[in-house]
Amino acid sequence: MATSRAIWKGQLRLSLVSIPVELHSATKTGARVSFRQIHGPSGKAVRYQKTVPGVGPIKTEDILKGYEVGDDEYILLEPDEVDAIRLETKKTLELVQFVGSCEIPPLYFDKPYYVVPTDDLAEDAYRVVRDALRASEKTGIGQLTMRGKEYLCAVRPCGDGLLLETLHYADEIRQADPLFSGIEDDPADKELLSVATELIDRKTKPFKAEAFQDHYDAALRDLIERKRKNRKTPRATTKEGGAERSSDNVVDLMSALKESLKKDGGAKRKPAARGKKTA
Repeated sequence: MATSRAIWKGQLRLSLVSIPVELHSATKTGARVSFRQIHGPSGKAVRYQKTVPGVGPIKTEDILKGYEVGDDEYILLEPDEVDAIRLETKKTLELVQFVGSCEIPPLYFDKPYYVVPTDDLAEDAYRVVRDALRASEKTGIGQLTMRGKEYLCAVRPCGDGLLLETLHYADEIRQADPLFSGIEDDPADKELLSVATELIDRKTKPFKAEAFQDHYDAALRDLIERKRKNRKTPRATTKEGGAERSSDNVVDLMSALKESLKKDGGAKRKPAARGKKTA
């Protein structure tokens, strides 16, 4: 069973067969160097706050969803109204169509996820679907809803399991014709084509992702390490910034601490009668 956190749980359905599964991201975040913006003169972390002109900072719970229907005119929707939309794909991914494994253009693929059976009882049916897709060299197509959006999905075998890849919808793909229309359609020079083809043949070999590395990331890490060892490198501490980031939780934390003090103090005194609050 996977040890990462599942981002979606539901049923993988093939006709009348439903298999309890969960999705796990197949890619890792934070694998590359990332930076935080620091205000140079003060050395404090830069913060971003949601504000409204003429009002100032606002609370997250006061934010509504606005859909533009005209020039600066919006229909307002409560978050609960959007969440109340009922779609079967919130809990069920039904494979409604199958296509050849090489039939989907790469342009449509978005993000990969591992599909994992939730328990031992689900593994038998899971293996049947995996092996059937493998034997037929087919990819299953379906839809599921997660993170407030219904995704078009492709499911196919991957090693010992199944891989789900979200796909772009047709209306999300920009047409290439306007960009390529200016390229002349004349045939390439035969001699040049022969040399290019031979070069491609010489460099053709099985794909191995581990053979490539992110040179920019490696150079950044080298730069950071050299700067770390240099005592003259400017440094900043964000401890005060961290305290500011937690300011929204200070009231709740203080209430919890005071409540804890009441309970501890109450334990030393005579217990209060049921239904009455302690002083």
